[in-house]
Amino acid sequence: MTDSSTNMRLKLPITCFILEIILIILFGVLVEYDEDTDAKKFNKHFNTSMEHSDAENDFYYRYPSFQDVHVMIFIGFGFLMTFLQRYGFSSVGFNFLIAAFSLQWATLMQGFFHGMHGGKIHIGVESMINADFCTGSVLISFGAVLGKTSPVQLMIMAMFEVTLFSVNEFILLSILGTRDAGGSMTIHTFGAYFGLMVTRILYRPNLHKSKHRNGSVYHSDLFAMIGTIYLWMFWPSFNSAVTEHGDAQHRTAMNTYYSLAACTLSSYAMSSLTAHDGKLDMVHIQNAALAGGVAVGTAGEMMLTPFGSMIVGFLAGIISVLGFKYLSPILEEKLKIQDTCGVHNLHGMPGILGAIVGAVTASLLQSLNPTNNNLTFYGREASYQGGIQAVSLAVTLGIALIGGLIVGFILKLPVFGAPHDTTCYEDSLYWEVPGEEAGHEEQLTAVKSEESDKLNS
Repeated sequence: MTDSSTNMRLKLPITCFILEIILIILFGVLVEYDEDTDAKKFNKHFNTSMEHSDAENDFYYRYPSFQDVHVMIFIGFGFLMTFLQRYGFSSVGFNFLIAAFSLQWATLMQGFFHGMHGGKIHIGVESMINADFCTGSVLISFGAVLGKTSPVQLMIMAMFEVTLFSVNEFILLSILGTRDAGGSMTIHTFGAYFGLMVTRILYRPNLHKSKHRNGSVYHSDLFAMIGTIYLWMFWPSFNSAVTEHGDAQHRTAMNTYYSLAACTLSSYAMSSLTAHDGKLDMVHIQNAALAGGVAVGTAGEMMLTPFGSMIVGFLAGIISVLGFKYLSPILEEKLKIQDTCGVHNLHGMPGILGAIVGAVTASLLQSLNPTNNNLTFYGREASYQGGIQAVSLAVTLGIALIGGLIVGFILKLPVFGAPHDTTCYEDSLYWEVPGEEAGHEEQLTAVKSEESDKLNS
């Protein structure tokens, strides 16, 4: 079934070995422990402060949240994409591969912009969390091109996207002073629209030849629901992982908690309402129920209130289900955007909603400022901060769309071994599958040969 154009025997090993060797060299030259991780620096501080103790190390504040985020990246995102009937190995396996690469590359890229001290990148538990955040954005884009790309294409996409993500994050957080702790803009909006632009450039007019595999079966949807539950459970940690210690972190987790709960009910309601027979659609539940976590990401640390969080989640669920039901077919038919996982409905539109909610919340003077009784937003007039939040959304969309356009054309190069139109959404193209699948592989080989004959005749 695998021919010379899609054979990964040399392409994938060369790509992985070269990228990892480069990473190891760069880490050796540029990366060192931060003050909370380096034994000499931490103990020096211990010796000069009578009140200092190991319990003050940032590890004890951040590591539980890091573990939750880490589970979301490798289990949540991985299993969420196993809904395709014959692409489970690739969904979890390629998720594992590009996440492992992305978190290393993100440590360097984010370090270049945020963590340089005396020519060195200082890393600790917070940089691990931020690297996972960046990886999450890459995995969102992965969902848009799922089943239609080779592992080499995914690695190349991750390399460019991590770099552009770090540039966008630096512009927003460091230059503009944007508040986006849960990443509605920097993670979800960026990842969604970057991936949508990539999949638009990689548009396949003959993808209908693989349409019979672009769907789920009973057990594949059940596996995908496992990913949903993991993401749903740990999303409060995701949004609050890098917020300030104390009330801000507490408030972010609580706002996310109630937003997700309200979103779940509206998702179930809309899924039943939009079906002529009133039956629930598992695709809606797997995805739309998570939209509340996305939509509250920017404003989660602000004084949004539980009441406001529930409204945001409620609206996010409605928007997401309507997107899956009515907007996705239009995007594919009219704009030629083949969004496999519906990332526009789970991450794109809810991310924009979250950015708008953050801008409005900031401008209404409801954002917490610990130094000035809420009259300003961290030293800025609230109306000015609201404007900054809105500008940040436009910047994010611009970088994501232009970046996705450029990267999409790079990924079209035939050297990267993209699958043929007749073999998309198929594990056996890149994986050794169990013995009982051998007959299926022979059948696919025959189908591919038949299609080739038709094209050549």
